[in-house]
Amino acid sequence: MPDSTHRLGNFDTALREARENVFRMASIAEQNLESAIRGLLSRNEELCNAAIVEDDEVNSLEKKIDADSFEILMRYNPVASDLREVIAGMKVANNLERVSDEAQNIARRARKMLKHPEIKEAALIEPLYEKALSLLRDGMRSYVEGDTDLGISLYDRDKELDSDHNDVIRELTKQMDSASGRIKSFLHLVFIVRSIERVGDHAVNIAEDGIFLESAADIRHLGPKLAAEEIDAQI
Repeated sequence: MPDSTHRLGNFDTALREARENVFRMASIAEQNLESAIRGLLSRNEELCNAAIVEDDEVNSLEKKIDADSFEILMRYNPVASDLREVIAGMKVANNLERVSDEAQNIARRARKMLKHPEIKEAALIEPLYEKALSLLRDGMRSYVEGDTDLGISLYDRDKELDSDHNDVIRELTKQMDSASGRIKSFLHLVFIVRSIERVGDHAVNIAEDGIFLESAADIRHLGPKLAAEEIDAQI
């Protein structure tokens, strides 16, 4: 017979622990992203290595959140807002794991770039990173605080990041024409820029999950105007 002893305590404690693990995961994922970018810009291999190693902790936390959440679902059979909290937490954890994966990808490419002479165009990524980081932080704040207005505001900001991403890609592509022996470094930068853009996408997903938690409105793929209408319809 399987062991029927549950690892989790009472329902409120189980929810709180799952939520706290999501917060911890967000903190590590954000730190990994910062370490990867700063490792590239300051040509610091130790920071790159830290981002790569710490991704394992994020992966472990995602597995724990999933396991604990499934146990909550099976043991307590939550409904309404409690059910949404469990589901939203799992989805946010998945997006945070993707953010950390992008940080790891950036760090690995940065390490390869550090083996070659520095190229001044690397500085082009810093404004993109600052925008993506702001989106990530506000996506999490929207989720934590139930701020639907803040969550919806991420749509337009992510479009700005997308536009800036396209501008930087065009500039890097243009510079490749005269890059001669530096083409590999430029290609790494192109992929790093794409990783940063994806962080913005994951931030929007997190905000959408926060809105789902707060209002029960599923606003995926709707855009800001229709999303606001869907939220109002649920109130």
